[in-house]
Amino acid sequence: MPVYEYQCDDHGVFEAIQPMAAFRDPCACPACGTESRRVMLTAPVRSSTDRSTIKAHGINERSADSPKKASTHGPGCSCCSGSKKKSRKTLHRPDGSKSFPSARPWMISH
Repeated sequence: MPVYEYQCDDHGVFEAIQPMAAFRDPCACPACGTESRRVMLTAPVRSSTDRSTIKAHGINERSADSPKKASTHGPGCSCCSGSKKKSRKTLHRPDGSKSFPSARPWMISH
């Protein structure tokens, strides 16, 4: 909850923690109990959090309900994932057998 400043005519300025819904409402002075009006004498407090943490929180907020859009290039795309796509061509032999030279050479095809 935010901290608001109020000014009592007899006792001066005091601070009180109030819900945001009550920002317009007066608050009772802690010394005498009279209803005091809200005043804005100081600037709002700025966050002292470093820029990278603020950026990370922003990314988390955006990704919480809208996941990142998938690439249209597919998995293994060299422009999106940074990896080169391996050739997975099947080698067909004259006897009808197949082999996959770029895959696992020890596997028997079926």
